[in-house]
Amino acid sequence: MISINQDNFEAEVLRSQVPALVDFFAYYCGPCRLLKPVLAALAESLGSRARIATVDVVANEGLAQAYQIAAVPTLIVFKSGVEIHRLVGLKDIHQLQEALGV
Repeated sequence: MISINQDNFEAEVLRSQVPALVDFFAYYCGPCRLLKPVLAALAESLGSRARIATVDVVANEGLAQAYQIAAVPTLIVFKSGVEIHRLVGLKDIHQLQEALGV
């Protein structure tokens, strides 16, 4: 799992050669904390087939606004720099795998 900010979002997510799942989260969010181990397990199981990334919406307000994040956690799947799927709320590993198409 990689931490994303406004400086590396384009390089790490939009130009990624593999699908990227981005978790827009906040530290104060209980469901966000529950999602962390699920994302870690997903990242481990997928290896290099997909990129799993996190964005702190408080520290990266510009990204949160650009992607119209109204609730956390919001998970967005990008493929070839385009948003292809969006999930809101706590999800299990199977739902995330389905959204990534893996």
